Amino acid sequence: MATNRTFTMIKPDAVENNYIGGILKMINEAGFRIVAMKYTKLSAEAAGTFYEVHKERPFYGELVSYMSSGPIVAAILEKENAVADFRTLIGATDPTKADEGTIRKTYAKSIAANAVHGSDSDENAQIEGDFYFSKLERY
Repeated sequence: MATNRTFTMIKPDAVENNYIGGILKMINEAGFRIVAMKYTKLSAEAAGTFYEVHKERPFYGELVSYMSSGPIVAAILEKENAVADFRTLIGATDPTKADEGTIRKTYAKSIAANAVHGSDSDENAQIEGDFYFSKLERY
């Protein structure tokens, strides 16, 4: 059964390029409500823990280094069919293959610097949201 919440991060490249406001505007205009949000910087250890599912993949070290290279904005979003609708809004991982009007088509520089993370399942949305936010930080 689908939930009404998903998790996102505005990644270091998008934060560095001052895209936070534009990305949040697209999220709001797509009908998502922000339930929790924080501006933070991941340590290499925290990034490694968050992306532990990819530990055996060849890109893991580069991913951890990139995600701990600068501040990020983490958020829990709420909307009917949140995970699927947000995946549609962010677009394909490769911004050259993303549909026009998606966040990645608009703001991403490359497959690696793809502006935003979006949970790929209801289960991962819960796990990822719990990684960043306590119950007291959700509204």
